[in-house]
Amino acid sequence: MTRKGYNIAVVGATGAVGQKIIEVLEERDLPINQLKLLSSKRSAGTIINFKGNDLIVEEATNDSFEDIDIALFSAGGSVSKQFANEAVKRGAVVVDNTSAFRMDENVPLVVPEVNENDLLRHQGIIANPNCSTIQMVTALKPLQDAFGLKRVIVSTYQAVSGAGNQAVEELRNQTQNYLNNEEIHPELFPVKGDKNHYPIAFNALPQIDMFQDNGYTLEEMKMINETRKILHKNELAVTATCVRLPFFTSHAESVYIEVEEEGVSVEALWEMLRKAPGVTLQDNPNIQEYPTPQSAAGKKDVFVGRVRKDLDNHNGFHLWIVSDNLLKGAAWNTVQIAERVIEKNLLLK
Repeated sequence: MTRKGYNIAVVGATGAVGQKIIEVLEERDLPINQLKLLSSKRSAGTIINFKGNDLIVEEATNDSFEDIDIALFSAGGSVSKQFANEAVKRGAVVVDNTSAFRMDENVPLVVPEVNENDLLRHQGIIANPNCSTIQMVTALKPLQDAFGLKRVIVSTYQAVSGAGNQAVEELRNQTQNYLNNEEIHPELFPVKGDKNHYPIAFNALPQIDMFQDNGYTLEEMKMINETRKILHKNELAVTATCVRLPFFTSHAESVYIEVEEEGVSVEALWEMLRKAPGVTLQDNPNIQEYPTPQSAAGKKDVFVGRVRKDLDNHNGFHLWIVSDNLLKGAAWNTVQIAERVIEKNLLLK
């Protein structure tokens, strides 16, 4: 008897990204024979509705991946390291949302609009890049192809949902406490596991993830290293400063680039961005048209505005890039990868 579709597993089904992956799967035409929802022992037993059916979340074990075609991981790096290779052994292609495998030279790091062909060399595991990296390279790839790219300087303005559901709740509670003149007791930001914690409500925190020996945070180093890997340019000069701001959804980025080609105009950049897959250009200062975190929320595209030439460097340009961090930055990119794996007949079974 022929199956009607594919067996898909979502690991971390009760988390912010896992829930969003389930939402995206529900609206897509991906033929699913069985959807298996997996989580930690603590969250097992949760009931999630999918296309009118109540599914019970199960505790993830090695045997959970028997007969699974594609496993979508978003439960943290330690879980991916524990189960990803076990899933591959059982014949599943793993699309991993964590940083566990991103810089592994044997694991493709993929944004379908940017480097889809890297999927061809996967050995069972495909890495989903950092959310802030995804939206930036989606906008920069068409510019690199057209004009060359030699330098990138990015400052991010990142939503709290990038740190999970608990982070969203902390912002909500702190905002209410602040407005009620009540004492605030920060527990999560900037990093739950670090020594000190600061309020996120009505604040800006120039630290996302732990500081490294070079003075950059791990989030900043992710952007630097992942951008070079995805764009296939190890010598690309990239610098990042990542900042957490008190809003719920969508990351925004101020990006400065230097192109290699001489005599490039803003209009030429507009033309490339208009044609770029997955990119929407919103750039008309005369009517104050530009993307914002609120306007990008709930949408799958990467939005670009405020494109302008640098006043001192004739090869320099500034861009404002915004995208929903839980969609294109995570769930949508993950499902896109799964769809491309199927389209290109790259399953292990």
